Amino acid sequence: MAIFSKPTVPRFAVDVYQNEYLPEGGREVNAVVTVSATGGGTIGGAVGAPHLYSPGRGPAAAVALMVDCSGSMDYPPTKMRNAREATAAAVDTLRDGVHFAVIGGTHVAKEVYPGGGRLAVASEATRAAATYALRRLSAGGGTAIGTWLRLADRLLSSADVTIRHGILLTDGRNEHETPEALRSALDGCAGRFTCDARGVGTDWEVKEVTQIASALLGTADIVADPAGLAADFTAMMETAMGKEVADVALRLWTPVGTTVRFVKQVAPSVEDLTDRRSEAGSRTGDYPTGSWGDESRDYHVCLEVPPAGIGQEMLAARVSLVVPPPGGGSAENLGAQGLVRAVWTDDVAASTRINPQVAHYTGQAELAHVIQEGLDLRKAGDLDGATAKLGRAVQLAGVSGNADTAKLLAKVVDVVDAAAGTVRLKAKVEEADEMTLETRSTKTVRVKK
Repeated sequence: MAIFSKPTVPRFAVDVYQNEYLPEGGREVNAVVTVSATGGGTIGGAVGAPHLYSPGRGPAAAVALMVDCSGSMDYPPTKMRNAREATAAAVDTLRDGVHFAVIGGTHVAKEVYPGGGRLAVASEATRAAATYALRRLSAGGGTAIGTWLRLADRLLSSADVTIRHGILLTDGRNEHETPEALRSALDGCAGRFTCDARGVGTDWEVKEVTQIASALLGTADIVADPAGLAADFTAMMETAMGKEVADVALRLWTPVGTTVRFVKQVAPSVEDLTDRRSEAGSRTGDYPTGSWGDESRDYHVCLEVPPAGIGQEMLAARVSLVVPPPGGGSAENLGAQGLVRAVWTDDVAASTRINPQVAHYTGQAELAHVIQEGLDLRKAGDLDGATAKLGRAVQLAGVSGNADTAKLLAKVVDVVDAAAGTVRLKAKVEEADEMTLETRSTKTVRVKK
């Protein structure tokens, strides 16, 4: 079992990177906002530790593990065994005092442990009992992931905790409920708990797994070899146990006449948050970012401001971080703020200079997009279109220094000239390699500041 020392409330910081200079009449303002949470200290006095933490135990948390038990998990039989062992390893990583449950998922959702519509509280005894209960898991039935998520939501919501998190494993397509039913379940769970999703083997649908992780602000990945499940589950649980503040929102205030074109997370992965905005007052909107531990993330904010003349300047946006207080009411500020500015100049060199952070992440977002387009075109039989898109992806991966994505692309295409984006589609591609590229296409590398 992992040993965790008593954590302290992290301190948040906001840094803004931009070229604030615009030509006369210029309207588009771009900025990369880096949000960092570091351990120790306090949160500037705005949010106190008591409602975030259980005395001596760290943040109050609840975790639901959802394990696919459909019939396909028995092919090969080692897959189900690996899933049981991985879930047991994750349970063993639970910190004392964390509420948890294990769910077996088929075309229905069943409580494996503790049962009775409740959560267990992690201790040496309950971890051992959960491991014993996992021996009963067997494969049989269909797949209806929405039912798993709804049960997880009911169980997680029964605990008076700050952090609510799910871990979901599937090996097949969601064939026993409609896409609309899954979408409805995700809409119902969004904002109530975060969830990491994993696909094991190669018979699952990438877009379903990434849809789950995206909607619930978690991570998605492939575990092509079931033997790697235990290590992956343990790492996911350790990350979950490191979360200290839940439901953090990026708050954006803009002045009259300014329009928000988009807000995207761009590191450690690309995630468009634009349509997830919730209004928080006059000219103010909140964009959800989920739970935070000791980490840093980057966000690309694009604004359209009113045109102005040479020498004029304005505050284009104010960026801050907020969390909902216990018991409801107005959101509490986390004590970190950044300013986005616009200054109009006749200095052509200044107004045409592209900020390195903005340029880097614009390329990273395009990289994720063209990989998805290229793979979709390949599946549709448009080989020329796929070649062009994946060639552009190779070019962008090289320019940005995204070596991991470049290696994944090299398993799908033969690279003739990386700088020019000249490639040939491989005649034969391993399914696991193509699915790995698709699943990890949104992962980015940080810009060197």
